[in-house]
Amino acid sequence: MAIIGSIIKGVIELADSFSSEGNAAEEQQKVLKQLLETAKNTKFGKDHAFGEILKEKDMERNFANHVPYYDYHEMNDKYWKFLHEGEEDVSWPGSPEYYALSSGTTGKTSKRIPVTEDMLEAIRKTGIKQVSALANFDLPADFFEKTIMMLGSSTDLKEKDGHLEGEISGISASNIPFWFRGYYKPGVEISQIDDWDERVQKIAEEAKNWDIGALSGIPSWMELMMKKVIEYNNVKNIHEIWPNLQVYTSGGVAFGPYKKSFNALLAHPITVIDTYLASEGFLAYQERPDTEAMKLVLDNGIYFEFVPFRPEYINEDGSLTADAPSITIGEVEEDVEYVLIISTVSGAWRYLIGDTIKFTNLEKHEIIITGRTKFFLNVVGSQLSVNKMNDAIQIVEEKFDMEIPEFTIAATKIDNEYHHKWYLGSPQMDIDPQAVADALDEALKGANKNYKVARSKALKGVKVEIVDPEIFHAWNEHNKKKGGQVKMERVMGEEKFKDWETFVKDQKG
Repeated sequence: MAIIGSIIKGVIELADSFSSEGNAAEEQQKVLKQLLETAKNTKFGKDHAFGEILKEKDMERNFANHVPYYDYHEMNDKYWKFLHEGEEDVSWPGSPEYYALSSGTTGKTSKRIPVTEDMLEAIRKTGIKQVSALANFDLPADFFEKTIMMLGSSTDLKEKDGHLEGEISGISASNIPFWFRGYYKPGVEISQIDDWDERVQKIAEEAKNWDIGALSGIPSWMELMMKKVIEYNNVKNIHEIWPNLQVYTSGGVAFGPYKKSFNALLAHPITVIDTYLASEGFLAYQERPDTEAMKLVLDNGIYFEFVPFRPEYINEDGSLTADAPSITIGEVEEDVEYVLIISTVSGAWRYLIGDTIKFTNLEKHEIIITGRTKFFLNVVGSQLSVNKMNDAIQIVEEKFDMEIPEFTIAATKIDNEYHHKWYLGSPQMDIDPQAVADALDEALKGANKNYKVARSKALKGVKVEIVDPEIFHAWNEHNKKKGGQVKMERVMGEEKFKDWETFVKDQKG
């Protein structure tokens, strides 16, 4: 009998039984007040009259009126860059010890996002909430005695100008509590290896010595790691190496497009739990098994606002128009897409994180990520979100019995008329691309009335090219690097798409 596991499971279930739902609006009001009080004497707080906002009766509305929207570049140019010059109390008291490097899906240049001690504490608290939620997933007691493979970026953080820099997964892993380190793989030594291929090779060599119960990381890189482990150990699936693997904690991108190719590496299905850990904070986690949605964390250092996701509020570069209206948690509706805006204990204010979300359950404040503002394809009025693209890809996977873990799309001109050009990454490269294009087209027409209208007017056709998924990984390595938080851009602009097509031709020889 798993004695220790039974004890741990009992503690988790006990903690979960004492947790209760608070009033969302009141929790968010409290968070905003704490943020404003803490930062009122910073440069940002003085510039935006935080002291005066705190005196107002309608604090949320006055906050929205006094503080404009900021994206990373505006926040960095006007405030965060001065932190690198040694200034303190810029947008949060003191000076951050860490910076999260994030190139996201847009280019080679890394963003340097402050990560304060207050943010690390908030991430730890939300991590505990997520662990407590495991009581809802009916996992056996012995699961809680297994180790967890956390496949993020290197924990070998780089020192620069008196602080440490790395991706948020590496920063989080380097701050794992001492009591958890016995459950954590691949361990400190391997996690510090910066080169992705070398790190995965070491994991493959050690894999048979570990009793892994759970995996955590971005799906695309997790798949590559499992394939390497399977290949190196000459087995048919990952369960032959890790028979007690029962849980995969996903995050960073929608798991749907990876589901088929991911499951092909398993002997049997496992529990998939979604999380929403970004460079800017731990925003949400999946609380229960009978949904794929995640619960927003409303009482832990992040204040949320929501802008209706409409074309008239989105600039061509994915930023928001100055007059785009925002609403609070108490005003949102189910099944409406919103651009997510956050203010945090790391000194981000009315910050456009770049994601779009939709509430699936207002009572539980559960959301799904529907896409990115920069990945909203609306060149000819198609109003096509990544969420709709993911759904269409899954329909095609089922129709043709194929795996499509990667894809990208652009609106291109052919004979002076607009077409949507899709590149699909799939091992099944012998499937008729025209048949796949027709299936994608029909799926999107059925799911999106704006797309259907566009197809009858300015959008003349759909083209598909099926390529080896390795080309997508090579592209990421060529533009950024392998592993960690790196994600493939789902929608490309015209110039970048030309570079992509040239790269594909070169890779194909």
